[in-house]
Amino acid sequence: MAKIAYILLCHKDPEAVIEQAERLTATGDCMAIHFDGRASASAFRKIRTALTDNPNVTFAKRRVKCGWGEWSLVRATLNTLQAAVEDFPRATHFYMLSGDCMAIKTADYARSFLDQQDKDFIESFDFFDSNWIKTGMKEDRLIYRHFFNERTQKRRFYAAYGAQKRLGLTRKIPADLQVQIGSQWWCLRRRTVEAILDMTRKRRDVMRFFASTWIPDETFFQTLVRHLIREEEIECRTLTFLMFSDYGMPVVFHNDHYDLLLSQDFLFARKISPDAKSLKTRLGRLYAAHDVTFQISNEGRNLFQFLSERGRTGQRFAPRFWETESSLGRERELLIVASKKWHVAKRLLAAIGAQTDIPTIEYLFDEENTPLPDLGGIQRTLEKRTRHRRALMRMLFDYYETDRLVVCMDPAALDLMHDFFSDRSHTRLLRIDCDFSDSYLIGHARRVGLAGERAPQATLEQLLPTIRNDIANEVDQIRGAGFSHHWAVQERASEEENARAISNFLDLSHETALDIVRAPHLFAD
Repeated sequence: MAKIAYILLCHKDPEAVIEQAERLTATGDCMAIHFDGRASASAFRKIRTALTDNPNVTFAKRRVKCGWGEWSLVRATLNTLQAAVEDFPRATHFYMLSGDCMAIKTADYARSFLDQQDKDFIESFDFFDSNWIKTGMKEDRLIYRHFFNERTQKRRFYAAYGAQKRLGLTRKIPADLQVQIGSQWWCLRRRTVEAILDMTRKRRDVMRFFASTWIPDETFFQTLVRHLIREEEIECRTLTFLMFSDYGMPVVFHNDHYDLLLSQDFLFARKISPDAKSLKTRLGRLYAAHDVTFQISNEGRNLFQFLSERGRTGQRFAPRFWETESSLGRERELLIVASKKWHVAKRLLAAIGAQTDIPTIEYLFDEENTPLPDLGGIQRTLEKRTRHRRALMRMLFDYYETDRLVVCMDPAALDLMHDFFSDRSHTRLLRIDCDFSDSYLIGHARRVGLAGERAPQATLEQLLPTIRNDIANEVDQIRGAGFSHHWAVQERASEEENARAISNFLDLSHETALDIVRAPHLFAD
């Protein structure tokens, strides 16, 4: 009989991790957990304390600070696999999971399914010949070295990438490897996992290559499995049911998806909405149930496509993503930086990006050319971004796979701030109070079209008091709005005072906040 060791990579919500581990090990299966090294030590202690007496739970011997698209995700997976292989000698299969996954079949069904098919389940398509990558970088993921995270260190990422392209610093793929690509959610047999771990010890050239490949969690295991295992022993599919919208975002499942999920020919599903309490409860009970019959129809993707098309004509039957009242999500935290001096806010965001792994986005509601990922068109104009602001923000949270996001807004955007503060998510505001010289205000008047380049000096001097009062009024309106979790940094304040505000705003240590405050020329014009 198959015995499954679940490989769980997670970074938040210790209560949910504990619940998931207890649920999946209660029927005799095992779990090895990697809790992101960036997460708090107290959260990790809570998980370890709660599960310390569970003999079917183990932990990666070394925690890694993980980042999307980085080698760190593969390193964390290998560490967790090694712990599972050592601590669970009777495990026959190793199944990769995230905290957003839930079982959509019983344990009995899963073991019987794996017993009947002596195969590895992993998507692995030819990297160059398949169309698995729809947009963005393809061959350049492999032939150039990537040392920075594109999402949190965008400027460094593209500077290093561009320099290599200009200088022709390409590299060769290890000659005996045919690079494959596919989903990171796999289920592998024990002998396959042991062969992979053995290869990682013997082939340092392969490890070096993938360590500087961009998004290696989509290529590393996929390539090594094809290299080590005969084709007839590989089922090129995942056992985790997941779908993507035509905006490239993962589809989130809600309470009314229970029957649909059970009818899919998969063992788990991803992603379950944090607000789908009823669905989570029903699926949580399912795994330990006995004598459950499943009618497999596999119509999920076709049904989703049908409903998506109806939604575009206003005919979809259930409220979902685009409605005005749609929430960003209870567990998410939107961090707003408001500054009239946009260049100061951008410098602060660059400093935050350098000191933390929180994704940052500049003035997305004010500047048309703000760098944004391709979200299917919603990001193309300021009018679209503002009209669908909650939908846009939710898509950005999903794209960056984060629960924390920093964005810049002009202080005049008080209506946007009110809207986000009224959401069920957690919203915080950091106001940057700057000094404004006459020369700066004159430049501002010209930039926004209040005055032309040839406007007489007397006209400009008449404008200055009005502009200064407008800026002061915007700040007063923000201060009088009664926003909770609202702090300010000030050009005239000390480093210690500003560091305290940033520490509270970002929930960081005082030392890290000081490093952010000390960013070169932060307030310079």
